[in-house]
Amino acid sequence: MAFRTTFRSFAGVLTATTLWAAPALSQEPSPVTVSEEESSAGVKVHTLEGLLVTGSAESVQEVGGSATFVSKEEIEKFSYTDINRTLRLVPGLQIQEEDGYGLRPNIGIRGSGSDRNNKIVIMEDGVLMAPAPYAAPAAYYFPHMGRIEAIEVVKGPAAIKYGPSTVAGAINLFSTSIPDGDERSLSGSLKVLGGEDSTLRVHGYGGGWMSLSEDWDVGILAETLQDRTDGFKELDGGGDTGYRIQDYLAKLAFKSTAESGLRQSFEFKVQRSDEVSDETYLGLTPADFAANPYRRYAASQVDEMNVDHLTLQASHRVDFSNDLNLTTTLYYNDTSRAWYKINDARLTGAPAWTSISSIVGDPSANAAELAVLKGAAGEIRVRNNNREYYSAGIQSVLGSAFLTGDIAHYLELSVRYHEDEEDRFQNDDVYTMAGGQMTLTTAGAPGSQDNRVGDAKAWSFFVQDTIDWGKLTVTPGLRYETIRLRQTRWGAADPGRTGPATVAENTVDVFIPGAGAVYYLNDAWQIIGGVHRGFVAPGTGSTSDAERSINYEAGFRYGAGALNLEAVGFFNDYSNLLGTCTASTGGGCAIGAQFDGGEVDVKGLEFTAGYDAAELLDTAWSIPVAAIYTYTDAEFKTSFNSGFGPWGNVNVGDELPYVPDHQLTLTAGVEGETWRANVIANYVGETRSVAGQGAIPDNQLINERIVLDLSAEVDIVPGVSLIGIVENVTDEVYNVSFDPAGARPGKPRTVLGGIRFTF
Repeated sequence: MAFRTTFRSFAGVLTATTLWAAPALSQEPSPVTVSEEESSAGVKVHTLEGLLVTGSAESVQEVGGSATFVSKEEIEKFSYTDINRTLRLVPGLQIQEEDGYGLRPNIGIRGSGSDRNNKIVIMEDGVLMAPAPYAAPAAYYFPHMGRIEAIEVVKGPAAIKYGPSTVAGAINLFSTSIPDGDERSLSGSLKVLGGEDSTLRVHGYGGGWMSLSEDWDVGILAETLQDRTDGFKELDGGGDTGYRIQDYLAKLAFKSTAESGLRQSFEFKVQRSDEVSDETYLGLTPADFAANPYRRYAASQVDEMNVDHLTLQASHRVDFSNDLNLTTTLYYNDTSRAWYKINDARLTGAPAWTSISSIVGDPSANAAELAVLKGAAGEIRVRNNNREYYSAGIQSVLGSAFLTGDIAHYLELSVRYHEDEEDRFQNDDVYTMAGGQMTLTTAGAPGSQDNRVGDAKAWSFFVQDTIDWGKLTVTPGLRYETIRLRQTRWGAADPGRTGPATVAENTVDVFIPGAGAVYYLNDAWQIIGGVHRGFVAPGTGSTSDAERSINYEAGFRYGAGALNLEAVGFFNDYSNLLGTCTASTGGGCAIGAQFDGGEVDVKGLEFTAGYDAAELLDTAWSIPVAAIYTYTDAEFKTSFNSGFGPWGNVNVGDELPYVPDHQLTLTAGVEGETWRANVIANYVGETRSVAGQGAIPDNQLINERIVLDLSAEVDIVPGVSLIGIVENVTDEVYNVSFDPAGARPGKPRTVLGGIRFTF
């Protein structure tokens, strides 16, 4: 807590001091910009923003490992605010939908497991963005896609640059950059969309660069996203099932001009968001899903999530020469969330409660309790999942270019100090259900259900050398993490936390090596390959082993004219797979408990192809088409009995849950001078919600589906465009998950229309 207060004060002082000293600071053009230039040593230097791997679609071709860059132009085609839909453009990902809007994404990479993204690294502008990425990586905050400008996804050996988790990969989201117009004037955009379910979405930003003096320029940006909907689900007895999001972002930056001599830069970012969503963990039984997939039981009528998030970030970069640069970032994230949601039910006066996952998972054995969920007389227990998080740290990356004989090097040295904390202070309230209406009868005392704090302190060090030797580029790297984890528990009757506490501590020290290689056969063909160690740290208070694997990949890239191809085969050899009990996995175990899954093999193929058919059809229109395909085979190689719901009792050869064998996305567009139209079709093969093999039982079957989205935009006058979007054109009905508790539908057909102004 002391560090939290000290950091806030330090961030404020740093900001004020930097603004006062503005003429001494500056900024590279934008976080998304990547410049390539010759150093004085004759080495091609990739002047990235310190912690980014690519930063542009072109730079992907140079990465010694798998990387995908989704550009601003691609994101704007469908105006998505759902990260799940956007990531269909990236191979190798497994996405477990939950609410239909992407509010709580569950993203896995190469079979890592998708629950709450807890096996992958989530960043915004190169900074860790999970509320507590070391102490509680499964926490529920994700930057709102509606204000994200671009995305890069990194897998393979390139992923060890980030950490703490390296078993799967990293997703970096680029916030809107300060506009950099040629005339050095203000520019921006305002987009307004509306449609079904009282949806209203407003996204606007404006800013630009201006001359501060002969030596210095100043840049500003102001942005907001206002997004709301009543929701597409039908609550028994009526009521909203949607959300309201307010998100604000501001940037202030300074950069030196060519006349100033030393190139250096500074940027300060502040982002604040507020979300209120009528979301629940309660799904449906298979029979009720078949009758009406969009129904919500009456017992979820008071369920509501409230999230407040704050990001403060200050970055400085200095280029001492074309051969040497240093980037330093100071960051602080504060997230407060309370998800008030049904936990269990019972008949009035019954001695024991039955969890909602047990009720909908076995409706025959729990018929009376199921009737209570639907509105019959009984009792409902609602848990106030009240938690606060913070994460803070400082990270620096030093880059140096040099030659050793005929071999060129670009060496990066990185260090990061990070602290984070999760504070759980939860209580249960009891309601009486009668005639479909819930009435509060017993309010629980704060902290009486869960009263604990988990915290972490970590030092991370990273070194990587990009070695160019003729047609061969080799990128060896080594990461070192030293992590101290602690969990402190107080009694349920000690809300003031003045009594004795139970403290559990564990320390993790790990070296994570990796190496990638690119061989240029000619200007069009490249062969790529790599190997690295995968690692996921155990949680606070855990007695389980860390998750470890050795990951391999190999493939090729081709790019010539209008055609681009990439195919990568991968094999992740786990010596131990780690499972974490969370309410989002259905509970049934002690929340936070971890389970060792032993040896697991995950192998597969990722394939992407892109082509502009304009040349073939001899037309002035642009006709881009693309295909993104993923094959994944993920199996347990050991047998064991597990109290972890998604695994159950495992036999050798059982398939991992929520890992479909086949996924395919096809996109096509037609773009004229003043209009454009696009279509995206996404196929996901059937999969299982519980580990197993052979035929999938109906109560564990996640449907295969094809979801088709359309968009069109036409310019009315310069700077003004009309937009039309249809999501799920065929109104496909499909179940996306049986977790947290029961079957859950994907979003039905939704029509949106609006207008975009640019200036």
